[in-house]
Amino acid sequence: MAHETETLAGYVTDLRFEDIPPEVLERAKVLTLDFLGSAIRARRDAESTPSLLRMLEALALDAKGHATVFGDGKTWTPAVAALLNGALGHSLDFDDTHADSSLHPSAPVVPAAFAVGEMAGSSGRDVLTAIVAGYEVCCRLGNALDPTSHYARGFHPTATAGTYGAAAAAAKLFGLSKAQIIAAFGVSGSQAAGSLQFLVNGAWNKRYQVGAAAMNGVIAATLARNDFVGATEAVEGKHGLLVGYTDNAHPDKAVAGLGKTYETMKIGVKPYPSCRYTHAALDAIIAMRRDHNLTPDQIRRVEVGLHRNGITLTGDAATKRHPTSIVGGQFSMFFTGAVALDQGRFGWDDYERLGDAAVDALADRFDVVQDDRLEIGRSHPFGARVSITTDDAVHERLYADPSGEPNSFPDAQAMAQKFLTLARPVLNGRADQLADAILSLERFDRVEKATQLGRQ
Repeated sequence: MAHETETLAGYVTDLRFEDIPPEVLERAKVLTLDFLGSAIRARRDAESTPSLLRMLEALALDAKGHATVFGDGKTWTPAVAALLNGALGHSLDFDDTHADSSLHPSAPVVPAAFAVGEMAGSSGRDVLTAIVAGYEVCCRLGNALDPTSHYARGFHPTATAGTYGAAAAAAKLFGLSKAQIIAAFGVSGSQAAGSLQFLVNGAWNKRYQVGAAAMNGVIAATLARNDFVGATEAVEGKHGLLVGYTDNAHPDKAVAGLGKTYETMKIGVKPYPSCRYTHAALDAIIAMRRDHNLTPDQIRRVEVGLHRNGITLTGDAATKRHPTSIVGGQFSMFFTGAVALDQGRFGWDDYERLGDAAVDALADRFDVVQDDRLEIGRSHPFGARVSITTDDAVHERLYADPSGEPNSFPDAQAMAQKFLTLARPVLNGRADQLADAILSLERFDRVEKATQLGRQ
């Protein structure tokens, strides 16, 4: 390990809008828009939202401020806005994913950037620069943690590495020095937390802990801005992130190609509102159903092969076969696969089918197994093998990549349509205006002129 904290801090300090390749800026805008669609819809639909709002009210944290919560009618203080936008944007499990690190970069980074951008009167160019800085920091730290080892220790990388990414975005907008950003990362090391225990009962922790990462990043940067002394070597130190949170650290991955290779361009988007580990299998199931004219009554067995991480998150038959909550469904290969096989598609509204007898009966025909072919020689762990047995044949396909990865990234029209499908039921006509604003964010001298379009 060799000064990774200092190197990342220096990168954030020195990054300029003009130095970021145009394709990276365009991708950052599209990813931001994609994230906001989920946040806006979750403000209305996510079952955990009322509890979050009641908590803020009970603790007198619901004071009026000047920061936007997308899909909400009031403005909030910056830290609370970051918390809510992060939690809301992650609630549908429809937000982007960086395959190599197995984390959702926008969920902690974008809320922190908008909260501080509005607070500091930043321009759209400044906010885009901060978002890219945050993406690069959290994705690289996720790579360095090694997601398989990080998961095995029971940690959720979006909430752990994501705290550092949120701090980087906030620090960039505050214009902090390298030393101050090192301090902000030092504070982030004390705040980085996120447990996978939510998988046991379909708990809402996952949503909250990602919102907390966004808020904690804002707090860390604000402390550093006010001369708070944070720990040094928060990444590589004796008790740093890469020591306490993994058994297989790759510190070189935190800084390799920094400023030249953009992890931002490796972020994929989701076609389905469920754990990314289900997506390659869903792609295969939907395609096989269509190509072979399969109907549920023809199906005898379905075997889904996944990477071991996918088994950990979605494949435990004892707890995942018949989920009763939305979170349980989002992390069930059995439920999502059965719905997709039953109707040839899977979307947010299909969680209404939790407990549906036809879906449960089809899920009983699924087996989910670890497939070693998805562990060797693969660039990331999100592939799947699906074998469907009928009375007449056995159909099998292996999908190394789920759709929406960089090599199959949706075109601009598809991305805009996904956003509008989610946002229009909440914002109505303002959804189109917000989409246009986010996709031209660099033209705004004050980012608030764009974000205010996202208020209900």
